[in-house]
Amino acid sequence: MATVNVYLTFDGECEEAFKFYQSVFGGEIPFMGRFGEMPPQEGMPPISDDVKNRIMHVSLPISAETMLMGSDSMPGMHTITKGNNFSLSVNANSHEEAEDLFNKLSVGGTVTMPLADTFWGAYFGMWTDKFGINWMVNYDDPTKQQH
Repeated sequence: MATVNVYLTFDGECEEAFKFYQSVFGGEIPFMGRFGEMPPQEGMPPISDDVKNRIMHVSLPISAETMLMGSDSMPGMHTITKGNNFSLSVNANSHEEAEDLFNKLSVGGTVTMPLADTFWGAYFGMWTDKFGINWMVNYDDPTKQQH
């Protein structure tokens, strides 16, 4: 069965926030990637210097079952509203489970990123459901993992 975690979105203070959360919960941050580390994306303009150091993705294990995840917003693409700057992130156990959850939970909602293979080796999609809740689904295909 899939696991569900909270995904927090910030407007440039993600690194500071996660260092604070790490000081509270302890543990190690296994990954903190920046927008400037992304490979060029087809159809997307180059990343500006003021955005390159923003956090693209970070994770902090809280327990064996729980992971706190987050990123900074991409200026011009996302508007952050404090108090509504989070998503529920579902980590699926298979490609098929990711598709099933995405297709069912997005009915009547707005897909913001269709399910697709990503440069980081996951099958990933995002949407806002018909109740206004932001969701992400991710399947980490073990045959495609990159680090």
